[in-house]
Amino acid sequence: MVNKRDKNIQRLKRHVRVRAKISGTADLPRLGVYRSNAHIYAQIIDDENGVVLCAASSSEKGFEGIGSNKEAAKKVGAKIAERALAKGIETVVFDRGGYIYHGRVSELASGAREGGLKF
Repeated sequence: MVNKRDKNIQRLKRHVRVRAKISGTADLPRLGVYRSNAHIYAQIIDDENGVVLCAASSSEKGFEGIGSNKEAAKKVGAKIAERALAKGIETVVFDRGGYIYHGRVSELASGAREGGLKF
């Protein structure tokens, strides 16, 4: 009998491996992405001080549309870019959270780039 590996455990292992190399600072914060089946979330984080500088998600009040598709991811990316620029953050390090850079994660990144963030 073949035992299937848990996909989330594999993702978490990839995430830990990536996080060993990527870290956010006050000058260059980290843009972290979390993707669930129903929503997508993005945070800009200063890891040195352990502070979330700004966040956006498809589960926020006032978000219009379905939270689990590419259009929603692009909107969340634009929203996080708008909030980051309002706080004076222009450049970030992108942390895909162990997810493959495809689909919703890719759309969030392109929405953030179109919104004015550089990474």
